Amino acid sequence: MNQKCNVRGMASYLIEPFDRLPFGGAEKARRYATERYQGAAGLNWYDCDPTLRFLMRRHLGDGFGWAEPRLRETGALMGGPVNAWAEETDRNPPRLEKYDRWGRDVSEVVMPASFEAARREVVAASFTRPDFIAEARANGVDPAPMAVAWSYLLDQADIGMACALGTGGDMVVGLTELFAPDEVKRRVREIFAAGEFSGEAAQMLTERSGGSDLGALESTASKDGDAWRLNGLKWFASNANGSAFVVLAKSEGAADGVRGIAPFLVLRERRDGSRNGVRIRRLKDKLGTRSVASAEIEFTDAEAFLLAPASSSGEGGDGRGLARMMELTNGARLGISMMGLGCARRSLVESLCYTRVREAFGAPLAEQPLMRRKLAEMIVETEAAQALVFDGYLGREVGRGRLVGEREPRLRIGAALIKLRAARLGVTAASDAIEIHGGNGYIEQWPVARILRDAQVNPIWEGGDNILCLDVRRAIERQDAHEPFLDRLTEAVRSAPDGDDATADLVNARIGHVREAIERWRGLDRTTAEARLFPLAQYMADVYAAALLLEQAGWERADSGGDRKALVARLYARRHLADAGPLRAIDAPAEDLERFKDLADGAFVHVGE
Repeated sequence: MNQKCNVRGMASYLIEPFDRLPFGGAEKARRYATERYQGAAGLNWYDCDPTLRFLMRRHLGDGFGWAEPRLRETGALMGGPVNAWAEETDRNPPRLEKYDRWGRDVSEVVMPASFEAARREVVAASFTRPDFIAEARANGVDPAPMAVAWSYLLDQADIGMACALGTGGDMVVGLTELFAPDEVKRRVREIFAAGEFSGEAAQMLTERSGGSDLGALESTASKDGDAWRLNGLKWFASNANGSAFVVLAKSEGAADGVRGIAPFLVLRERRDGSRNGVRIRRLKDKLGTRSVASAEIEFTDAEAFLLAPASSSGEGGDGRGLARMMELTNGARLGISMMGLGCARRSLVESLCYTRVREAFGAPLAEQPLMRRKLAEMIVETEAAQALVFDGYLGREVGRGRLVGEREPRLRIGAALIKLRAARLGVTAASDAIEIHGGNGYIEQWPVARILRDAQVNPIWEGGDNILCLDVRRAIERQDAHEPFLDRLTEAVRSAPDGDDATADLVNARIGHVREAIERWRGLDRTTAEARLFPLAQYMADVYAAALLLEQAGWERADSGGDRKALVARLYARRHLADAGPLRAIDAPAEDLERFKDLADGAFVHVGE
């Protein structure tokens, strides 16, 4: 019969029969006592995240006092019930009811109760709700940093839910207000009354004829009075249970290529209240992000509305439909970057929690030098990506006057570089977390397996690495977008704190080298230049992150006199920008080990310890 044992003040745990074997015993049993491995679930993810509090103090200023209780409530919601619901939804994903009992095609996506509960609570607590925005502004608080923090916290629990709530809502509303008939505008306003993060939108681009090669799409729209009839098949459409879709199609008679593409609005119901010609063939059986219903969707004479200026002949779009969509896609790319960051942050927290209690070779894993090196690397890389993503969201100019999409990216080139780095980090950090957990990490009952499955989609959504690199090329060649980008980096380094001139000098030198690299790249033949896009974009992202970390370090020094961010900036620059030399930096200072406690305590605090 199992008995309970208490060792060194630890909570009691069960002694199994094999613990009484000659080489077993209480000391070894303590190492795998279940209650010691709590992980991130159930924690308040705001309270345990000093880096988020740092950013909120910086970006909210005097509004921080009003905002913090609300941020703390969100941290408890995401770390508690939303995370638990996410695990349940992953085990019981959406299902498709194709036909009703009379054999009629109803194409209804049935969401699990766990998803509906999570969506209800998350939308109710969203910082993008119109009433919340009004309340914040009435109290003199900019709601934008809070909205970014809300996404950051949600993405640590469930990036599938983030996708379901945020897939193209700002795009649907913005384009509808510009181009749709008045009665359709009213209907869309009703659909998005709870805010653009309501889970009612979807954008449908990908077809079986090609994913990123959108010019090859086959969907066709035909004029029908003040509306259009749309026919075609979308091969991978996320948030298939939404109510309002932006669909790319070619108008009948248009050029079969990029210039023939235009965006159209399709609602679940026609204006007369009848069901629209939207049919779901099947839901995708996906590796991860199971809480967002992705499907193959067929349009059969679906009522649609052109979301672009009409051509001079009045037929089809103006030839800039795809270009206009790609401009709006930058916001979606930042959203996916945040998803990658959320996966990386969750992986880091789970790894810190696990290594603090898991023992090997006579000490916790977190005290072993090689493990400390890996954890320090994860901390630095996650905070570098955090700097990029928050700068992408908050380093913007005031635009149309709405929260989501109101601040157009100041850096045309930034979104592609940020996604290139943050989306990939989500995958590598989750993989590292699995390795840190050992065999336990490979088991679905532990949280890191789902993180890796979910994270893998981020490099795919809204353009893979190669597509992002091509966008960097377009931005440089057509808009000289590297000039304001390099100016931003130079501005950031000017804010670096005193006392570590070597790091600032290194980053400044690399800014000059990036400029030189771009000019050299522009002189290459077309084929070689395209092949060199990836290392060029990676170099730009490296220097971008280092400059932002120095800027944060300068603010920390002025705000509190601290130097932790300067340490993070130094370690990041040393790894990504310094010349490793013939010894590959084996003899470099071991600050990551000597100041590991500063790094770890500044990344994660288990409240109550």
